[in-house]
Amino acid sequence: MLLVRWKKELSWKVKISGSKNAALPILWAALMLNWKVRLTNMPKIWDVKTFLDILEWIWVKYNWEWTTLNFDSSNITNQNLNFEKIKKIRSSIFLLSPLLHFFWSIKIPFPWWCSIGKRPIDAHLNWLEAIGYNYQYENDEIILDWNLQSWEKILNAWFWVSSTENLIVANVLRPGTTIIKAAAIEPHVMNLISFLRTAWADIKIRYNHEIIVSWVEKLVNDFDFEIVSDYIESWTYMIIWALASKEYIDIENARIDDLYIFIEKLKESWVKVEDLWNDTLRVFKATNLKSVQIQTNIFPWFPTDLQSPFAILQSQAEWISKIHEVLFEGRLSFLVELEKMRANVAVMNPHEALIFGPNKLKGWVTVTSWDLRAWAAMVIAWLIAEWETKITNVEYIYRWYEDFVSKLKVLWADLEEIND
Repeated sequence: MLLVRWKKELSWKVKISGSKNAALPILWAALMLNWKVRLTNMPKIWDVKTFLDILEWIWVKYNWEWTTLNFDSSNITNQNLNFEKIKKIRSSIFLLSPLLHFFWSIKIPFPWWCSIGKRPIDAHLNWLEAIGYNYQYENDEIILDWNLQSWEKILNAWFWVSSTENLIVANVLRPGTTIIKAAAIEPHVMNLISFLRTAWADIKIRYNHEIIVSWVEKLVNDFDFEIVSDYIESWTYMIIWALASKEYIDIENARIDDLYIFIEKLKESWVKVEDLWNDTLRVFKATNLKSVQIQTNIFPWFPTDLQSPFAILQSQAEWISKIHEVLFEGRLSFLVELEKMRANVAVMNPHEALIFGPNKLKGWVTVTSWDLRAWAAMVIAWLIAEWETKITNVEYIYRWYEDFVSKLKVLWADLEEIND
């Protein structure tokens, strides 16, 4: 668990790391190159390391040079898949497309489920079936084999990020044209498309959330590509600065172009934000916060991943704030932990909650985390609470945020990992 000893005003600056949501899809897309590539700004987080461990078992070679990952999939095999590691991360479902492309058949276990809500993998399997792959269940495993079709396909991704990414990778070398309707356009999806375009993939994007993937015979390799910085991490630090900074803190690699909706919502809450230079953002400590309403939605609207950290900001605002979580039915569960710290909240139903503020958060309690983003939210709550606070499930933070604890310590936060 993590221990926060007391409230302390933070100062200095922070640099945003590479995006987990971009890194993982680009890693599995890199398998399609069947050769070497150098990926810069790669975050050293648990999910990336676990995925690399899985790939190492199937003879993918890699080494780190600081935040650059040298990646070589020229000797990839479909033997020796480590089922125990595959179960640990849900993104292992994306191994299917590259391995089916090269080996025509594969068997993997069901990946790990997510606590924020129902996220079934049936849709991924149905889309693979739609382009010609056959699948069946055998106990807790999925068996797929190859019967790839080569004519035009029109598929609906329903704005799901992982579905859009999976469809792109599965079809980039499939003979024929694939039209993906209702495609997600999050920054990490665009980063994946940029990576594949650098490898000479033929991918077009239309203004109406439509992505067209046309067949190319092979992808080029042996190039450098930069993982986009994590705009969700940037938003998380913006909330921390607004609540816990001494005066202001600067955020480097902020991804300002991806922050418009969130910045507008911060301004509506009376948080002062300045765009400096070279993608650097200055966020000032907020006083007299104003209550606001948020509704999560697909990009470019308010992201579900920022709903729980933003709730901490809302807890410090005057009057009543409202959260409407459209996408996941389990994401408001973390508010139970916030209540332990004396916050006044009301969960109306699995998708709506009210926060009555402002609240003077109290420490001397042990809270737990319900998901990756709720963990970051609870850290923010500790930083503004009176007395010390403990939180369990510390492993969540290492799955998403690179050096989160170390970065906060540099900013003079008093944090310590403990066994208790």
